[in-house]
Amino acid sequence: MQTILLRLLPRSIATPMRMILLAQFLRFGAVGLVGLLVDTATVYGLRHALGLYGAGMAAYVVAATSNWALNRIWTFRGQGAGPAHRQWAMFMFANLGGFVLNRGTYAVLVTFVAVAADQPVIATSAGSIAGMFVNFILSRRLVFR
Repeated sequence: MQTILLRLLPRSIATPMRMILLAQFLRFGAVGLVGLLVDTATVYGLRHALGLYGAGMAAYVVAATSNWALNRIWTFRGQGAGPAHRQWAMFMFANLGGFVLNRGTYAVLVTFVAVAADQPVIATSAGSIAGMFVNFILSRRLVFR
């Protein structure tokens, strides 16, 4: 991935540290897309049983767990220490800021925008984007350092 980025960016911008950071961010974003699919599928699967708010909360935990696992084995491979269950707990704790942005956006949209309540993919997508940058920074600095 870094080779491709080096070809696309001017050499003055493409320092080795920036390339590592950009490659990590792109992998984090790809994992986030998988998480968005997991999140949305879980919301759609549980919305009739739990309602949109309950389904949204359950979906967040399922998606965040899948994101942690994929980030652990791909985005931040070999980084971070300790047992997996502690790292998962730290990931969930560290991403509380992103959680507030993500699920706050989701809740506002399903509450006040009828089309988002009818099609929750709109709310899960907006929430995912809202929390992405905070989650990347906190994951990189606290969980996978």
